Amino acid sequence: MQLSSALAPLANPGTRARGADYARSGAIVHFDPAPTFVYAVVRGGDDYVVRLDLAGRDVRGSCSCPYFADHLELCKHLWAVVLECDRKNLLQLPDTIRPTSVRFLPSNLGEELPDEWAHDDPEFVVPRGSAASTRGGARDAGWRKALADIASRAQATAEDERPSKGRLLYILDPTTAQRTQTIVITVMTQPLKQNGEWGVMRTANTGSTRESMMDDSDRLILGRLHGAASFPGWGWQVNAVFQLKGVTTRDILPLICGTNRCFVDFADVPATQGEDQSSRHVTWDADTPFHARLHISRDPKGTHYIVGVNLERGESSLPLADISVLRPAEGIALAGTRVIALAQTGALAWALQVRDNGPLRIPVGERDALREALLASGAADDADVPDELRTTVVEVDPVPHLTLRAPQPDARALDAEVRFSYAGGPLQPHARTPLVATATPQVVAKRAVETERRAVDRLYSVGAKRTVDHWERRQRVVVSAADVPRVVRTLIDEGWQVEADGRRYRLAGSIPELAVRSGLDWFELRGDATFGGESVALPRLLEAIQKRSSTVLLGDGSYGLLPEDWVRQFAPLALGKTEDDHVRFTRSQVAILDALLASRPAVSWDEKAAAVRERLRAVTTIAPLDPPATFTGTLRKYQREALGWMRFLRDFDFGGCLADDMGLGKTVVVLALLDARRAERERDGLPQQPSLVVVPRSVLFNWQQEAARFAPKLRVLDFSGAGRAEQHSRIAESDVVLSTYGTLRRDAAALADVEFDYVVLDEAQTIKNANTAAAKAARLLRGRHRLALSGTPVENRIADLWSIFEFLNPGLLSGATAFGRSFANDAESDELRLLGQALRPFILRRTKEQVATELPPKVEQTLVCDLERQQRSLYNELRDHYRRTLLGRASNWQRSKLQVLEALLRLRQAACHPGLVDPKRVDVPSAKLDILVPRLLEAIDEGHKALVFSQFTSFLSLLRDRLDEDGVSYEYLDGKTKDREGRVHHFQTDPDCRLFLISLKAGGVGLNLTAADYVFILDPWWNPAAEAQAVDRTHRIGQTKHVFAYRLIAKDTVEERVLELQARKKELADAIITADNSVVRSLKREDLELLLS
Repeated sequence: MQLSSALAPLANPGTRARGADYARSGAIVHFDPAPTFVYAVVRGGDDYVVRLDLAGRDVRGSCSCPYFADHLELCKHLWAVVLECDRKNLLQLPDTIRPTSVRFLPSNLGEELPDEWAHDDPEFVVPRGSAASTRGGARDAGWRKALADIASRAQATAEDERPSKGRLLYILDPTTAQRTQTIVITVMTQPLKQNGEWGVMRTANTGSTRESMMDDSDRLILGRLHGAASFPGWGWQVNAVFQLKGVTTRDILPLICGTNRCFVDFADVPATQGEDQSSRHVTWDADTPFHARLHISRDPKGTHYIVGVNLERGESSLPLADISVLRPAEGIALAGTRVIALAQTGALAWALQVRDNGPLRIPVGERDALREALLASGAADDADVPDELRTTVVEVDPVPHLTLRAPQPDARALDAEVRFSYAGGPLQPHARTPLVATATPQVVAKRAVETERRAVDRLYSVGAKRTVDHWERRQRVVVSAADVPRVVRTLIDEGWQVEADGRRYRLAGSIPELAVRSGLDWFELRGDATFGGESVALPRLLEAIQKRSSTVLLGDGSYGLLPEDWVRQFAPLALGKTEDDHVRFTRSQVAILDALLASRPAVSWDEKAAAVRERLRAVTTIAPLDPPATFTGTLRKYQREALGWMRFLRDFDFGGCLADDMGLGKTVVVLALLDARRAERERDGLPQQPSLVVVPRSVLFNWQQEAARFAPKLRVLDFSGAGRAEQHSRIAESDVVLSTYGTLRRDAAALADVEFDYVVLDEAQTIKNANTAAAKAARLLRGRHRLALSGTPVENRIADLWSIFEFLNPGLLSGATAFGRSFANDAESDELRLLGQALRPFILRRTKEQVATELPPKVEQTLVCDLERQQRSLYNELRDHYRRTLLGRASNWQRSKLQVLEALLRLRQAACHPGLVDPKRVDVPSAKLDILVPRLLEAIDEGHKALVFSQFTSFLSLLRDRLDEDGVSYEYLDGKTKDREGRVHHFQTDPDCRLFLISLKAGGVGLNLTAADYVFILDPWWNPAAEAQAVDRTHRIGQTKHVFAYRLIAKDTVEERVLELQARKKELADAIITADNSVVRSLKREDLELLLS
């Protein structure tokens, strides 16, 4: 039977698990087996000696670890050896032994002759289930076991009273102690002869020393030695020589001295058992410590100070010459055969020096060095000195000094060291000596230990942390590099002095005074910041801020610590161009400069700069401007204000962004502006100069329609599509050139050759990414004036704004990198509020709520979509097919009413999306989705809710796919939806759900959706009442907002033709949508030709 099976119930699970880990990891570094015992060394926190012995049913074991010494039970080291024995099939128990009868007995460091245990072991215990306990059978097992236990205990008592067979001796060797700078104890064994004389002393092997040579004190001492001391060798000295270090020395030595068997020399050991040894063994005399005291005097010639040291206790004094072992670290010394205690003061270091080298001789001229050494060692209080070395002790508050050092470049944490200066004296480590030097000779300060402790605690409270450097095996105090500015600023405010890399930190003085001066077409900003008497020009300050540094290097080599509010306030000033001693801003940047300096208490503007600033501030009082007489539309007041604002920008040669809410008529305002420019040139007899309007392809036709409707005098050129090369020569004779972003990318060079009056970008968020080809091409365009139209100029991040404004006013927001550094994306940041204020003259934005009084309750608009090439090709193919099949029947086409209705249905579907006709074409672009989705996203970005209606659920399904790709949440309702009320409630109450897709049949009537204020009708129903019902889902009682309704119509399709019929033959148009056979039967050939044209 293996040992582990028998002993497992006697060891706790944690011990077994850790022991198994030791066995697997190779921690058993020495393994010496014998037939009935095993000797091993297991390496853990130290090297521990383990012994296992097998005696019948009993397993005896010992280990030199502290756990075994304290608990006398199986430890992890013993269990590792048990498993190793099993692995090597050693110390096997007979299978006839029941596992429950096996006992583990601690052997108290074992014996030298394990085969004699059955006869001589005083702790022999009859094991469970022994032969004596089983001879009488089960019925009398109890009383037989009791008798056996009584006999066993009686035998053990008798053996305890046997005469000792020997003893252990402890030799304290002064020579080795001095050489190794430790207390060295050698354990010896000495047998007792029958004639009463002691035998030959031998070096003990404390891992297997006979119990008959030990008493209880020896067992305790050896347990402590194995648990707390180290032994320096193997071979015959294993576990015989121990080095005592540190506090454990004061714990173990009294026990050893208490045995009266500790000697400093082998000759002191008595030869016979009865010989008196009281005068020769080492005694413990350390209850009251001796104090080391320095005696400093001049030599007879007066040229040197003589430093001597005595050990004093009360009235008694002990010369250093009597000390053979001096251990300041442990606070003990050996004087003859006495171990004495030493008060651990700074004077012990002097005592050790004097004991080893004799009295010190120090030249009188080096008295300052001597005085400093006395203070540094903490011995000044324990010294008798001449008058010239005496000092006056004062009590002052220390000044904390923090030194930061980076262990390597780009370190994430800096090492922190705290020292203290008293009355201007040199820096001192924390709480090392009771007295410290000051700046005044012979004046020392009493160390304020509690004040220093609070300072150190304060350092930890503001962010410093303790960490362990396992590589260098030392504890470090560190400050995270990211926390350094805050920590330094906090501590300096509290009176600390802080330095890094040998450079001191200085706090900033008052906020710099700034001055704005005018140049030819620029403005200069000047100012200086002060840090403790050192000044720094504004450009260097901004340079540090741009590098995201919290400090600026000063002229004297110290660091100026930038206040956090300075970083926020001055960072946007980096939009200017730094010169030697000032920052230069362009004329277009004066508004930004004014906004950035508005909150500054002391800024001076020269006369010219102040005049420009005042004119810009007048932007809030710009008067509305009427459109020219040739403009056929009517502008509302907010639109006429936009015209006045555009005139204001033109006067300053500024570009601007009209960012009104969707549906407020930005297109119409721009057409009124361009018509006014045409009229002005015509009135003044100036040659025509074209303006360029770049739009998304999906709205090109709308611009054409709106221009024809509201500004018929404008000569509009469509510069897009395949035939535009032939149109290039007509650009100069046109008033307005309409083009697309795709054309701009492809024809950037050709368009850049033309100097336009206005360059207008519709849906200007298209160029939000400054690195796209469209954005780069837009910046190449030449125009005297520039405008951008966008309801959402900032879609995702503040960088979107830079690209648009680099087109409008190049250089206004400096370079993209400087802009990104200067402004954060946080909508609540001070920088972003400053940016909004600075750009106020250049951005005009009105929401529906702001102009609500000027709007009708419901605004309806038709959006005409121009089919792209693939969709147009499919539609034309389908149209031609039905023209051949229907109109080719000269006389009987009227009888094919089902074919007519099918043709009209298919053509309507093809006008919406090719995928509705042919599922294989779901990836073909749809003009309606291309114009719808951007408007939906714009409405969402502006905080609105929208309804989208279609009579084709398959079309809504395709729209859902597009919205899912863009990550837009929505609600959906068709005839199969069960929880109609839940869907409606979710849309009405959830602010994050901003779209509701609804099929005509399911939601055309009966729903209350007043949370929405935008309605999009994807496919015309040609029934005004039906469309009105859909719009009335939101435009009804309870609606507090103005409603915008958009109807999407595909150009040159059956949708346009039905609108024409609707105006001429309402009954016929209704029939087409309601499938009224009687009306279709009356359809004339020319009507069908119109529908299929």
